[in-house]
Amino acid sequence: MTDHLPHTLRSDALDNRERILDAARALFSADGLDVPMREIARRAGVGPATLYRHFPTKQMLVAEAFADQLRACRTIVDEGCAAPDPWRGLCLVIEKICELHARDRGFTEAFLSTLPGAPDVAGREYTVKAVAGLAQRAKDAGHLRPDFVLDDLILVLMANKGIHATSTATQIMASRRFAGLAIQAFEACPHHAPLPPAARLASAAPASA
Repeated sequence: MTDHLPHTLRSDALDNRERILDAARALFSADGLDVPMREIARRAGVGPATLYRHFPTKQMLVAEAFADQLRACRTIVDEGCAAPDPWRGLCLVIEKICELHARDRGFTEAFLSTLPGAPDVAGREYTVKAVAGLAQRAKDAGHLRPDFVLDDLILVLMANKGIHATSTATQIMASRRFAGLAIQAFEACPHHAPLPPAARLASAAPASA
């Protein structure tokens, strides 16, 4: 029996860690990053001491909770920067980042947050530098309006976070259309390409025929 005890403890610890992360993701997505650590522990079914043993600070918990989204975000930015046409690359970044954030508003909270003493929780520093370089290339090519600033992209993400729909699929659909509108606003010489289909949102007026 003694031979099996360390393995059992490791298995229990791993299970507790995953329950904490699942609870954190759900609460961050629903209520933002101000959720108390004790509430996360309660939702996960563990004691506060167990939570702090795995994640001594909220910053560490936030970073780990959204690690998958962070990797996806970096992949999107790298793909956009690698595009031969910087304008198309920037459009790709806007479209895919908006969709990524529409799938998980908790990640948006993490990306836009400024937790005191937080590490680079959502890869903001990397993303900002990479997108800044991509935007400058798009300006130099004459496709991005010259008065564009990165705060405009942050504004788009903040507005995108406000999209609420009855299902994730509808929310993503609405986000894609919103991204299309934003891209047209950013274009130096807009050609007004067709927008993605409109989503039927609960608060919207009945669609016209």
